[in-house]
Amino acid sequence: MEISNFKKMTQQPSYDAVTVQPMRDELTSIGCKELLTPEDVDKALGRNDDKTILVVINSVCGCSAGSARPGVMMALQNGIIPDELYTLFGGMEKDAIDRYREKYLANHQTSSPHIALFRNGDPLVIFKRSDIDGYAAESIANELAAIFNKECNNTGPSISAKAFENITQGKYGCYTDVSKDKE
Repeated sequence: MEISNFKKMTQQPSYDAVTVQPMRDELTSIGCKELLTPEDVDKALGRNDDKTILVVINSVCGCSAGSARPGVMMALQNGIIPDELYTLFGGMEKDAIDRYREKYLANHQTSSPHIALFRNGDPLVIFKRSDIDGYAAESIANELAAIFNKECNNTGPSISAKAFENITQGKYGCYTDVSKDKE
């Protein structure tokens, strides 16, 4: 008997879904859409429409928590951001990760975490783990914002400053004008 409504998963996740959910939520809360299947990856990246597409491979590691996710979150508060924002989770949707790495990064070293900016299916900039681990989130955010300013045209931020502050609970600085709150 074949059940056509279910997608076949060929590789099992490495982590408990409940455990990684808060790590997923950090990126989805700021506007990143999850790429859960190889088809999702192709739909997001297999286009020739000149849009800039940010892809973040999320991870459970400390450099993802300490630098990659916060750096991406802060960078997406920039006045110019990519047209589309996506994330995959290393060790979870393995078939989607495999498609991403094999088809869209075939000539590049891959890692988890990882941040890349694409246009027309081609990477413009790639931050590997070695470009993330040991660097402050603010440094990564500043580098990403400079890249966004050069390569992108979409108006940012991805979410309002107030929403960002609420989501991050002030962990990454205050992005609202406090003087306005006193009026």
